Amino acid sequence: MTQFTPASPPLARKDIQFREFVLLCACLMAMNALSIDPMLPALPAIGRDLAIPHPNDRQLIISVYFLGLGIGSLLFGVLSDRYGRKKVLGSAMVLFILSSVACAGAQSFPMMLAGRACAGFFAGASRVITVGIIRDRFRGDAMARVMSLIFAVFMLIPVMAPSFGQAILWIAPWRWIFWALAILATAVLLWMMVRMPETLMPENRTRITPRALMATVKQIMRTRSSIGYMLASGVVMGGLIGFILSVQQIFFDIFKAEHFFPIAFACIAGSMGIGSLVNSRLVSRFGARRLSQGALIALILIAIVHLGIIWAGWETIVTFMVLQALTMVTVAFTASNFSAISMEPFSKGAGVASSFQAFLTTALSSALGSIVGRAFNGTTLPLTLGLAVFGTLSFLILLWAERGRMFTRPHHAGLRDVEMMH
Repeated sequence: MTQFTPASPPLARKDIQFREFVLLCACLMAMNALSIDPMLPALPAIGRDLAIPHPNDRQLIISVYFLGLGIGSLLFGVLSDRYGRKKVLGSAMVLFILSSVACAGAQSFPMMLAGRACAGFFAGASRVITVGIIRDRFRGDAMARVMSLIFAVFMLIPVMAPSFGQAILWIAPWRWIFWALAILATAVLLWMMVRMPETLMPENRTRITPRALMATVKQIMRTRSSIGYMLASGVVMGGLIGFILSVQQIFFDIFKAEHFFPIAFACIAGSMGIGSLVNSRLVSRFGARRLSQGALIALILIAIVHLGIIWAGWETIVTFMVLQALTMVTVAFTASNFSAISMEPFSKGAGVASSFQAFLTTALSSALGSIVGRAFNGTTLPLTLGLAVFGTLSFLILLWAERGRMFTRPHHAGLRDVEMMH
């Protein structure tokens, strides 16, 4: 493997190897998965210890994290455009670690929610700044391919996370899940500070002024493909958030399979990793738009089939797992590709654009996913209906964004940037 070849002029210092770059970016983005998925098997125990009255209220431990994530996402990309990616990301990760420690010591439900909101707020940096780092180097289909490789590695975390959380519960109280998260985040922080170079070139730094911020936001709003794919991503990801909020109750309350839950979750989440890996292999041949738009159609069809099975009374743990796994494959194809397409126009101001993207998609997906989660009624119908509705709405948004011209492939030559690495 050759040295990592940036799309922009090379940095003065020796650069990080491409494989290490992918792995480190995956670990940085995985901080959010580590902050969510290991908690799922622990929610009943947390609910008992903190006297949470209603089972659906336990979802707030996840929901407020997403709320903080959305708000934090709006800030840290802007700061990284001015002060550099590495300095801002490192500072935010220190505060994220402290917030996780606060959650470990929470003695009441309000204290836990406050700690989770703060953790989500500071975790917004790892999400948006990592995307900014990738956009500093790649664009278009090339960025989509790199994002898919990162997602393929990143998805190993949610596959193992519930088992990781369950393993901690076997030997220690649920508070040790937060202590373990703080320790792992500290290790990733040290790795990033030692090995990751600053990727924002001096000429691409922007001053933090209302005029500069509004100029980038106006460019996003005027660029139909950017705002369209951001909105479509937020809507379709609402189904994923709904799944995360509902899945513990689905396996514990509907299927009575709490002991099987970590394995089942790993199988379903693992399908996203497979989808991301396949997407990374195919995007150079077919393009980000063709793959993501086709995957969205597949998601809608799978959800319709699943609705038919539920209404016919044929739903079992097997049908749920198989159809959810197929759905997660399609979500994997949309996630990295939608992100890359919406970021195409922004070589300068990538941090602001990434912040706006993360805020918009998180706000939309959290709101829509919370509706699905709160609608849990002892069946899988609310989740499946949400997936069908969100998928259809997302497709209609893409029709608008592309002015009806679907399955096109602009910027084909951009892939050469990534091919230079081999």
